[in-house]
Amino acid sequence: MTAAILFDFNGVIIDDEPQHCESLIATLAEYGHELDRGTYYAEYLGFDDRECFRFTFERMGRPHDDGAIAAAIERKNAHYERAIRDSMRLVPGAGEFIEAAALDGFQLAIVSGALRREIEMVLDLTGLRPCFAEIVSADEVTACKPDPQGFQRALAALALPARRCVVVEDSLPGLVAARSAGLRCAMLTTSHGPDAMGDADLVWRDFVGHTPAELPWTHA
Repeated sequence: MTAAILFDFNGVIIDDEPQHCESLIATLAEYGHELDRGTYYAEYLGFDDRECFRFTFERMGRPHDDGAIAAAIERKNAHYERAIRDSMRLVPGAGEFIEAAALDGFQLAIVSGALRREIEMVLDLTGLRPCFAEIVSADEVTACKPDPQGFQRALAALALPARRCVVVEDSLPGLVAARSAGLRCAMLTTSHGPDAMGDADLVWRDFVGHTPAELPWTHA
């Protein structure tokens, strides 16, 4: 039976947390709210854009209906796209690891709180789009991680049981979501130190020197 690798996107494939951080800071400044980098990494990491703005607007006492959130997301996306087109960096070894996994016959999926258009832009710019069978983005779910909905949708789309799949994550909400979906999870230390990885099945600094066979497969 085929096996699959479910990749988070931000901080796992693309090293873009700095761009997301700066884009959110710039966007919230347009609404009169000051966000610093330390607060972003302590409180916002793992949120999708909807939750970032809902969380902040609620704190500010601003309206956070669907229309207000959608308008804020569009503003942030404009900042993000400019930043990525100006300077894009993949997580070290990510491109080679993904291409090797696809050649080895693994089904590959992305399960992310990023917008689909952001994911597709990066995959097009890097030439990695053909490697992925499925993408589950913020556009396809109603709740972000740590809710397991995204992973559950990916499993259904791939038609594979959880025991045949491994997640690669970098955020603690992502680890909780993987566990809630019954999935084994390897963590990268791109967003948190190794001491914060809790019950991760495997911890890597990045993909350099690693192969898909090293992931924590159950072989069941």
